[in-house]
Formats: sequence, C-alpha cells, structure tokens
Amino acid sequence: MSDSGVPADNPTSLPATEAAAPAGAYRVLARKYRPNSFEDLIGQEAVVRTVSNAFDTGRIPQAWILTGVRGVGKTTTARILARALNYEMPDGSVKGPSIHMPVHGVHCKAIMESRHMDVLEMDAASHTGVDDVRQINDSVRYAPASARYKVYIIDEVHMLSTAAFNAFLKTLEEPPEHAKFVFATTEIRKVPVTVLSRCQRFDLRRVEADVLMTHLGNIAQKEGVEVEPEALGIIARAAEGSVRDSLSLFDQAIAHAAGLVRADAVRQMLGLADRTRVIELFDALARGDIAAAFAEFRDQYDTGADPVVVLSDLAEFVNFVTRVKIVPAIADNVAFGETERLRGREFATKLSMRALSRMWQMLLKGIAEVQGATRPAAAAEMVLVRIAYAADLPTPDEAIRMIEQGGGGSLPSGGSAPRGAPPAAPSAMASAQSNYSAPVAMTSRGSTMSQPSMARPQPSAAAAPQPDSSVLKITSFPQLVALASEKRDVMTRMALEADVRLVRIEDGKLELALERTASRSLISDLSRKLEQWTGRRWTVVISNEEGQPTLRSQNEAIKNERERVAENDPRVQEVLARFPGAKVMEVRRLAAEPAETDAAIEGAVEPAEEDDDF
Repeated sequence: MSDSGVPADNPTSLPATEAAAPAGAYRVLARKYRPNSFEDLIGQEAVVRTVSNAFDTGRIPQAWILTGVRGVGKTTTARILARALNYEMPDGSVKGPSIHMPVHGVHCKAIMESRHMDVLEMDAASHTGVDDVRQINDSVRYAPASARYKVYIIDEVHMLSTAAFNAFLKTLEEPPEHAKFVFATTEIRKVPVTVLSRCQRFDLRRVEADVLMTHLGNIAQKEGVEVEPEALGIIARAAEGSVRDSLSLFDQAIAHAAGLVRADAVRQMLGLADRTRVIELFDALARGDIAAAFAEFRDQYDTGADPVVVLSDLAEFVNFVTRVKIVPAIADNVAFGETERLRGREFATKLSMRALSRMWQMLLKGIAEVQGATRPAAAAEMVLVRIAYAADLPTPDEAIRMIEQGGGGSLPSGGSAPRGAPPAAPSAMASAQSNYSAPVAMTSRGSTMSQPSMARPQPSAAAAPQPDSSVLKITSFPQLVALASEKRDVMTRMALEADVRLVRIEDGKLELALERTASRSLISDLSRKLEQWTGRRWTVVISNEEGQPTLRSQNEAIKNERERVAENDPRVQEVLARFPGAKVMEVRRLAAEPAETDAAIEGAVEPAEEDDDF
C-alpha cells in the first residue's frame, strides 16, 4: 500500500499522460511540419521557380548559397535540394535529378533526417578551421557510396575563418561532377566575394503575416486545435516573418490555452497590451486629452503591462495608421484585427501626415529614454505628456500664417494646451509669438508657403526700446547692394550680385529668383540681415518667375557692349589694322562714371553715342 492509499502495484496509479504515451514522444510543431518538398515551402515562390527551371533544363550549378533571417527555411531548403538531386525510385523510373517528388524515394527519408552517408551536414559555427575544410577537400574526390551526388550542406558558413574560406576556393570552383555544395548563412555580408562569385545566391524572404496565418490555420486543423483568427494574427505579427518562430509561438499558445486559443490569452502569454486599449491610448493622445491618456496608461501598467511594450505597441499602431493613410488597401489585410482596421481607417482620415510623423519621432526617442530610465513608468508618462501637448500645435509655417493673419494676436485653438491642462497666460502666448523672427515665403506656381527664419528670442515688450522714427527705406535693388557694401558684408553683396535675379522689390518686401549656385541659407540670412539693417521686418519671397538677369550678368553684358562699340569705332579699327593680332582688352571712361540707374540694372545698355569718351 502506498502513502496515498492506492496499491503500489496498481497500474492505474500512474498519471494519465504517462500511461498514454512514453516520455519524449512529442515532436514540436516546427519539426513535425517541416517541409519535405518544394511544394511545401511557403513564401519563397521566387526561389522555387528558379530552382524548378534549373532542374527542368538541366542547368544545375555546383554550389548554392542561401541567405535570410532566422526561421525562413534555409537548412530545410538545403535538404530539399539534396533530396531532389538524389531522388530515385526503387523501380528505377527516375533517371536523374527531379523536383517532382510526390512520394518518398530510396534516399529521401535518410536525407531529411540528416543521416544519409552521402549528404554531409556541417555546422560552420563549431568547425571553423582549415583542418575541417581540408577533410572536405580530401573526401570530395571519392564517388558517393549509394546516392547520385555527394552533397555538402554547410550551415552558418560565414563563421568559417579566412584561411578556411581560402582553402575552399579551388574545390568550390572546380569540384568533381558528383559533388554539390549548399551553403546557408544569416550574415551574407561576412562571406567573401570570392566565395559568393562561385555560388548561385538565393535570398529567402520573410514570410508575410497573412501567409503565416493561413499556414498556422491549416496546422491547427490537422492538430484538431480551435483557435481564434485574431490570435493567429497576433502570433503571425510577433513572428516577424519567421516560420519557425510562428510555429514555436503557436506551440506555446496551445499549451498556454489548454483548449480554445483566444487572442487575449496569446497577448497575456507574449506580454502584449490589449490592442483595443492601445488604440484608446492613441485616441486620447491624438485628441490632446492628457488626463484620459494618463488614466489609460496607468490602468495598463497596473495590470502588468511593460511601459516599453506599451510605447512600442503605440509606435506600431502609428506606423499602421501612416501606412493606411498612404496606401488605404493595407487596412484590408486580415492579419490585423477588425477593430484595428476600422479605427486605423478612421484615424488615417482625420490625422494629418505631419501629426503622425511628429508622434512617431517622439515615440522613437521616448522608447530609448524609457529603456534607460531608472523609473520607466514615470519616463513613459512624460513621453505621453510631450505627445499630447504637441498634438494640436501648428507647424512653424502655420504659426507664422496665424500671426500674420491675426496681426500679432493670440493663436487660434490649434495651438491650445491639451484638455485637462491649465490654459497658458496671455503674456506667455504673446511671448511665444514674439520668438518667431521674420517669415520667409516661398512661392510655387502662384501658391505661397511661409517658413520662419532661424528662431531667436526677442526682448519682451516692456524692455523693448522705442522704435526710431527714421527707419531706413529701400526701394531699389542697387540701394540694397549699396547697403550691403556699406555694412561691409562682402558675402551678402557677392551673393546679391551673382546668385539672385530680381523679380520685384518694395519697401519691406523682396521677391527673387535664385541661381543654382545660391546657398540654401541665403534667404533666411538675407531676411535676418535686412531686419537688422533697416529696423523692420522684411518678407523675402522666392519666385518661379524668370526675373531679371543677375547684376554680374548685366555688368558683363554692358562691358561686352562697350567693347563691341569700341571695336566698331573707325579710329580703333585703324589702330587694329596697323597692329595685326591686337585686340581690345578693356574699355575705360576718361571721366568719372555716374551711378547706374535702375534702367541700367534692368539690362539697358548705354547708347553708342558715348563712344566719344574713348
């Protein structure tokens, strides 16, 4: 009699699981459903098509190299290639390599179980030296024992040493006819180019989430497991394109659920926040309701959600809304939940691209801050504060347009504080408006977009000096150039002469067209300097109109015209005739030349009657 009161020799005293199956009989889904043929590979249509055409036409290379992230089927594809190269039937009906393998042949089972004597698998992570490669070079000369080809599968080939790679080159370039090589690696950039040039390269891509969902659904039917479609979508997205990761997570979810695999159980298993609650947090931030955002975040945090995970899920949803805004068809992907798709379309319609981009940048920076913070929850709340307060803020060009239209009054509601926060004082708002320096307007085919020049703090209204009654006025472009010379600003004067074409000028407003040689900061610098020189704000406009030629071009034209007139003068022609090879190099006036008029600046050439001054 045992301690529990059950007879020791009673077989019913064993647990039901131990009585039903011996220990260690279970095979994980990743191994149980490993593909055995090219038809079983999912998400790798390009590779299957290329290999199929090569086998059908007999253009089989001596070496392949397979690359991709973990779990996309590199080693499995290598084994399938080895099976296809050595596919034989007992009746001898198959005479050569074939990708059409409806049933297992003579060598198939041993190859797929990695125990065939002619298909040698080597892990380069534990066999990195020259001696390991030398053994391959020595054995490759001998014919296969039973199969059609000797196939060498080298996994993680990038782990080989430089000397080992060099020892491989000769054999890899000219192997015996009975030898084939299949390399697999996750770090293709670490493989020498001399090796890559001797192989056919295949990049195995990440498997799409909807393809993974279909694959997991088929396996669930074969296993007799009930699972919610939303749970499959969560697992597929968490796998990040890896088939092996998705099967491992699905295996874990089946054990975790012990019955129907629900979406909330999968979220709890993965440590993910409820997607609906993440969307509610996003909604509160987008509306600028910081009180609701705090309450939602604290509720998630109290239930065990990691602050970093919450912000990461929030950033993922921001990315989803942005993609839906650009390509609305993305919201039709069944890998996303119904609520996620409906709300994603709604937010994509309401929110602007600038708001989504600003939220993404804040989250990206905030996640790094929370990861390194000693108090992650508090750091995450401060990130939410920044996002909520920036939700309704206008962009700099919109803020300047509001100031110009409102005449310096208070900003509209678009720049208001978030709900639940005290309103800003009028003096603070006025001070914030005064921090914008002169606007720079850019026109494009009749439309105008205003941009601020470099923002800099301005003195307060109480401390500001009284404006000078004698404000300098500039009404012509030569005045502007002369002012730059007077201020000893050589760079600005040279830029005005060579890099800009005047369209029109008024006191306080300048419209220009730029040459390709103009500096990117020329407009903002010019606006700022005009404000300093004249004591008033200037609006500098970039126009698409052609405008007048640059001052340098006009001076060159005037100089050329003077030289032409001089060369046509009879007295000059007589001198040139007496001295063959002579030419007019420069034309100078005998008397002091008066300042050029506006007409001369606009391209007018001085009349030819003035050639008496030569």
